[in-house]
Amino acid sequence: MKIGVIGAGAWGTALAQVAAQGGAPVLLWAREPQVVDSINADRVNAMFLDRVRLSEAIRATGNLSDLGACEALLVVVPTQHVAGVLAQIDVAGRPLVLCAKGIEAGTQRLVSEIAADTCPDSPIAVLSGPTFAHEVAAGKPTAVTLACGDKALREALADRLSGPALRPYLSDDVIGAEIGGAVKNVLAIACGVVEGAGLGLNARAALIARGFAEMTRFGLARGGRAETLAGLSGLGDLVLTCSSTNSRNFSLGVGIGSGRSAADLLADRRTVAEGAFTAPVLRAAATAAGVDMPVTEAVCALLEGAHVAAIVEQLLARPLKVEA
Repeated sequence: MKIGVIGAGAWGTALAQVAAQGGAPVLLWAREPQVVDSINADRVNAMFLDRVRLSEAIRATGNLSDLGACEALLVVVPTQHVAGVLAQIDVAGRPLVLCAKGIEAGTQRLVSEIAADTCPDSPIAVLSGPTFAHEVAAGKPTAVTLACGDKALREALADRLSGPALRPYLSDDVIGAEIGGAVKNVLAIACGVVEGAGLGLNARAALIARGFAEMTRFGLARGGRAETLAGLSGLGDLVLTCSSTNSRNFSLGVGIGSGRSAADLLADRRTVAEGAFTAPVLRAAATAAGVDMPVTEAVCALLEGAHVAAIVEQLLARPLKVEA
């Protein structure tokens, strides 16, 4: 199965490296000409993943039409650009493995819903879980969720993408796998704020637990399953992203917590803190579904310029209630 990877940021490049194990051919599409040149000439993505020498089996291209030779496509562009990029490709019914995490602004669509609307003849799978790109590319042990409604396809994709260091766990719960990946980015911003403001480890642990409760409520409301949300793509990804500055979302929160403005922090376009785009969309989707998500509300307020001390005071002043 020849794999094409759409998006040559750090995560897309790491997945290309995984897919190229054993010398299997991989075609990696990059928007930036300098990334294409760097990969093909020097075997490194100098802009986004400069610590890892890439397999000779990876070829980079800046031409989306070149992906027509691939049998399956890994979609790794930011969520807000998925529809626009897929609309430019003749997918021709080939499987799409969705690796972006988020919810589309305006429409409140999950990435699987974007793909289904844009490429209705293509089978859809979701790859999600606790993954830092540089660790995956370096071959460090990693486990992920691979969700797909077609049993034969998810098994074939798992065989193609698994390796000595990457272990996929299989699921048919596409929605549940996506919800975890989208919501955890927002919660990671909140945990970063706790770190940046020096609020302590007790506060971070409480925030992770209550954030997971929010994730579960929203995931169930959107049709996901509780066991998926408690697995790698939900709780697993949440724990990873809420505990390390290797997470762009956590780092954004650290900056906000230490007194910097969200607008200034988001001005660096080299990397995307997807949670900043997802937070207001998630808030709107939760309101529409009748789901209470106070941590998400707090993150939105902080991104809009509210002071950390005021938001913490509001959260702590909420009425006492039974834990659920």
